[in-house]
Amino acid sequence: MSLLVVGLSHRSAPVSVLERAALAPESRGKLLQDAVSAEPVTESAVLSTCNRIEVYADVDKFHAGVAELSTLLARHGGAALEELTPYLYVHYEDRAVHHLFSVACGLDSMVIGEGQILGQIKDALAVAQEQHTAGRLLNDLFQQALRVGKRAHSETGIDKAGQSLVTFGLEQLAAGQDVEAWARGKRALVIGAGSMSSLAATTLVRAGIGELAVANRTVARAERLVAILTEPGGPGAANRLRARAAAMSCIEHELAVADIVVSCTGATGLVLGGDLVAAALEGREAPLALLDLAMPRDIDAAVHRIEGAHLVDIESLADASADAPMAADVDKVRGIVSDEVAAFGAAQRAAHITPTVVALRTMAADVVAGEIARLDGRLPDLDDKQRAEITQTVRRVVDKLLHAPTVRVKQLASEPGGAGYADALRELFDLDPQTVAAVSRADTRGGSHDARERS
Repeated sequence: MSLLVVGLSHRSAPVSVLERAALAPESRGKLLQDAVSAEPVTESAVLSTCNRIEVYADVDKFHAGVAELSTLLARHGGAALEELTPYLYVHYEDRAVHHLFSVACGLDSMVIGEGQILGQIKDALAVAQEQHTAGRLLNDLFQQALRVGKRAHSETGIDKAGQSLVTFGLEQLAAGQDVEAWARGKRALVIGAGSMSSLAATTLVRAGIGELAVANRTVARAERLVAILTEPGGPGAANRLRARAAAMSCIEHELAVADIVVSCTGATGLVLGGDLVAAALEGREAPLALLDLAMPRDIDAAVHRIEGAHLVDIESLADASADAPMAADVDKVRGIVSDEVAAFGAAQRAAHITPTVVALRTMAADVVAGEIARLDGRLPDLDDKQRAEITQTVRRVVDKLLHAPTVRVKQLASEPGGAGYADALRELFDLDPQTVAAVSRADTRGGSHDARERS
């Protein structure tokens, strides 16, 4: 296994650096293609969230892979490489697997135990599959990460250790009050209609807000979200929520009548400047609560200094989450991660020997076929029944001779340090490297297809 991850997150970099390194949605596909076009990289996937940017790759050279992925992160994120370098982390092989599994379980999240990261990992795999940059290794890795994350949430109380960023952010805005009591009857403005914005809107509606406006660059997407929230049986139907979609050009008006604002768009510049927020507060006594979940930020940090405005953003969430208590179940999750990393490594090492074993059995089958053909030439008077019995006997002998060594070599290869057994098998039986490589390529194509079918 030659898995490499290069990235930065809220744990390694200040928010200001994360903002400058953030990837626009349209940049991810280009980054993936540029990565697999690089000489040391054969597979790639990108995990990009509001508080992390990571590139996963299968590489054949460690140092060249680190240099290439670091350069690509800087180029596509728009930050200078020398600015990113002090904050980048690198994980290789088993440590890279451990890192992704920990991320999937919520152990590396800003809010420990939050489950939204599983959807983001699934999206990262889907994009890599669409771009055809995920082969057998990354398909297996990300699929297993999703299973490990689900196992952690089902077998432990990690969910109790924290909430989603939306819930945590609203708790910070409520400043110690019960969120439902604080939000009940208020007018809310949600800017954006993506997954995070949809989660924020749903959370606010369930908390009992009285009125909701959803503003989005594409108004049709805002209208769809409003329809889902207000349809019969939807979260807003019970309290007869008043909801509407709005164009971004209406932000100034919507801001002036809102009590709560949540913003999470993919914009590269500010959506709400300090002047706009200050204007919305003129002549009103009620405070304005703002939650900025975007990276880079949607709301000007200068809003922190405006009287009557209470802004919670990614930076203040990071500070608040540092003091959050960790559940005892975190230790159980760490145990699950360690066990799953060992199992994944064993499975990958065992899979590495499979093409060699297949090539060995193919060679044996060819030898049997050749000898039976020679026998036909020497004993042409054999009837079909005799020929079939001799053929079956020879095949049984070969299978029995190969059974024990091939089973044992798979067992040995699954253990740490077992990668050399494939080379030994090829050397002992003088197997054609091109035949082994052909089996390996076919296996890789099959693994990629199977993983897409399962996702």
